[in-house]
Amino acid sequence: MKIHIAADMEGVTGVTRWDHVTATHPEYGRFRRLMTEDVNAAVHGAFAGGAQEVTVSDGHGGSGNLLIEALDERVRLHTGSPALLAMVQGIGAGVRGAIFVGYHARAGTPQAILDHTWAGAALGVWLNGSEVGEIGLNAAVCGHFEVPVLAVSGCAAACAEAEALLGPVATAPVKRASSRTAAECLPPAAAQRRIQDAARDGVARLLAGRAPRPLVVAPPIELRIEFTHSNFADGAALMPGAERDGRAVRYSARDMLEAYRAFRALMALA
Repeated sequence: MKIHIAADMEGVTGVTRWDHVTATHPEYGRFRRLMTEDVNAAVHGAFAGGAQEVTVSDGHGGSGNLLIEALDERVRLHTGSPALLAMVQGIGAGVRGAIFVGYHARAGTPQAILDHTWAGAALGVWLNGSEVGEIGLNAAVCGHFEVPVLAVSGCAAACAEAEALLGPVATAPVKRASSRTAAECLPPAAAQRRIQDAARDGVARLLAGRAPRPLVVAPPIELRIEFTHSNFADGAALMPGAERDGRAVRYSARDMLEAYRAFRALMALA
């Protein structure tokens, strides 16, 4: 059984500030190691739960954060950018379940560490009228391939978002935010035990037939992005097929893969 782990960085153990996740800052080296250790905890849990093969995608920034020399030698790593499926590159191709490690809550969520949706230009993103963040966007891509999300780690607000959207998903809250850049954090050993337990339980539930259903967005899919400033919408509206609506831009897609690619293109143009 093949499991795919999709890793981001803002929800990693101990991360509370942009300094921690910015490659040019001295603090970044510490936290890319913690990101790698969080992923390894999920790998160990996935295998303990019954996985036979595990792949990993590095989904933060330019996708060059995980220390390959420190990863569990049983995994295969998708790294580098651009990649067609970005944060969930490697999904499909026989994958039975996904695990999200180091994820954050969507833009505008109160008491959520570094809440945003993809980039600071977006105030919010909707699929068929339902607001989603990166958890929802990436879970919907997994759902396109009929792959359920089994476990999620991040701050408590991100875990609550995952539970509300995905149902009985195993969660590993590693910190509880008091503001966007402050939180009560578990030390790495405790946080990583929690991640390992959630990954193991999520995979075991899949084997037992008790996994959450894949998140499937019914086509055609209306994608709507509301931007922070009208100049971002000016840029996004250059995309063929896009419709401008004040600070927002809409796009109608035939399926979730087209919607995801359109979202990435609209954000790049913005």
